[in-house]
Amino acid sequence: MELDSSGLQVLSREECFNLLSFAPIGRIVFTDRALPAVQPVNFYLDGQSIVIRTAIGSKLAAATRRAVVAFEADKFDPELRTGWSVTAVGQARAVTDPIEIDRLAALPLTTWAPGSRDHYIVVEAEQISGRRISETHSNAGAIPQPTRG
Repeated sequence: MELDSSGLQVLSREECFNLLSFAPIGRIVFTDRALPAVQPVNFYLDGQSIVIRTAIGSKLAAATRRAVVAFEADKFDPELRTGWSVTAVGQARAVTDPIEIDRLAALPLTTWAPGSRDHYIVVEAEQISGRRISETHSNAGAIPQPTRG
């Protein structure tokens, strides 16, 4: 098991994609009027591509056309002090091909936000990295917590 300089487990490319496939929510990082912006999104992992469904006139749809973006998903258990985080970087593209739109529409990608979400954005994960903190590592050097009684 490879550890980084902070003592976190470095995840392989395969582990990163596997973890992403189980996460229901992620965050996409893009540029909005020359400033960084972060937006939570539902997504579906289609092979090594991150598929996001949004409204056609949304700020996200406009800002991600052919832009390099970052995408992050994670899961943490604060009680056990365990968890993982995966970050992918790649170019986002708006899907315009009707055949590809039909294929993506058949994916089990549902959005939690209300309203019509008929626009698809695909992020090709060109770079991906992840870290995991396990219970053994998370308790090392931890400050003992007071007992309640």
